[in-house]
Amino acid sequence: MKMQEIQSRAKQLGINSFGKTKTNLIREIQRAEGNFDCFGRSQDFCDQLMCCFRTLCIPERKSQSTSK
Repeated sequence: MKMQEIQSRAKQLGINSFGKTKTNLIREIQRAEGNFDCFGRSQDFCDQLMCCFRTLCIPERKSQSTSK
């Protein structure tokens, strides 16, 4: 998701995005949407299923199959 899309979402929620980093702006959006402001903090697990940034924060891992 590009910064412009994030700023647009923030504007829809009445959040001023001026001078904020992408991460801080996403966390503010998360709070406004009723989620934890955890963007970029989790390593392998996220229970915030309704968060629109979930796939950005924890990308799905490609399953690696090994043939032996």
